[in-house]
Amino acid sequence: MATVTPDILATSSPEPEKAAAPKRAYPGALVVVEGIDGSGKSTQLYLLKRWLEIHGYRIHFTEWNSSPLVKSATRRGKQRRLLTPTTFSLLHAADFADRCERQIMPLLHGGYLVLADRYIYTAFARDAARGCSPRWLRNLYSFAPTPDITFYFRAPLDVAVNRIVAGRPKLKYYEAGMDLGISLDRSESFRIFQERILANYDQMIETDHFVLMDGTVRVNKLQKLMRQIVGEKIQLAKFAPKKSRRRNDAIG
Repeated sequence: MATVTPDILATSSPEPEKAAAPKRAYPGALVVVEGIDGSGKSTQLYLLKRWLEIHGYRIHFTEWNSSPLVKSATRRGKQRRLLTPTTFSLLHAADFADRCERQIMPLLHGGYLVLADRYIYTAFARDAARGCSPRWLRNLYSFAPTPDITFYFRAPLDVAVNRIVAGRPKLKYYEAGMDLGISLDRSESFRIFQERILANYDQMIETDHFVLMDGTVRVNKLQKLMRQIVGEKIQLAKFAPKKSRRRNDAIG
């Protein structure tokens, strides 16, 4: 597990048996951000994306639950409150499968640096908090490529929850976990639901080799550390713009 603190960037702790890096069947790279709502992950990935774009790197951005093929079905299910934990999970899996097949894999094979705002670990944490079997979820997403870096932005529960509650006039039904019957109060239900998700994320830190990021660190300082990690773990030169060829004035 690699851990980031406000003052230093710590490398992975010594491992008695270090697993060999998975062989890549593609020239691209995949960087993922995970964390509960309000942890700061989306802000940091956006800043990283803009920095890479400004420097001309070949990148592609994708986010959770954004496939147009599935989005309308998910929206209708939410509006009518028809989604059970299993159907909700399967819709997310279909969404991810569509994006993986049409965007993520083709671009990884095309030599792009793919940035994902939430990945399969969101399902492992959130859907398991809704009662889905962790083993079933792992099998469901077994086709997904392993990220080169998975940043896990962790903020204390109260901090993360307060960020969300303060910024939204009303929490949505499924967002608050109201379908689980945890509490009649949406804010309280949301807090308990996020607590469960946070616990599931924490269990994956070691097993899924998360790079732990302190979500309470200042935005600019955290972004600097994030860029440093990306630069150390990924050969960014591979994704840099190709140098313009000099024109040959001589007539062949």
